Amino acid sequence: MAVTIWHNPRCSKSRQTLALLDAPEVRLYLKDPPSVAEITQALSLLGMAPIELMRTGETLFKELGLSKSEDGATLIDAMAQNPILIERPIVFANGKAAIGRPPEAVLTIV
Repeated sequence: MAVTIWHNPRCSKSRQTLALLDAPEVRLYLKDPPSVAEITQALSLLGMAPIELMRTGETLFKELGLSKSEDGATLIDAMAQNPILIERPIVFANGKAAIGRPPEAVLTIV
């Protein structure tokens, strides 16, 4: 079973989630940003709207002039161009995805 985590080592929740996983593939998504297609797929697996995957409290969210009422395509494009806006960590396993907030939430899919 392949397990992948979109990981930010500076994030405590991401580090805690990584510690729960057995030898996952680690993608440092800030250095290797996901594409629009990958974000769209993640949203589908998570069953979320784009705004739900965004870190709306990030200063960059406001600096880019984004709002919670933006259309999905605009938000997905913003996440692809500025991966710091993506909520983290996201774990992918068994054709499913989960956000590690709290970290134990990912255990339901691995």
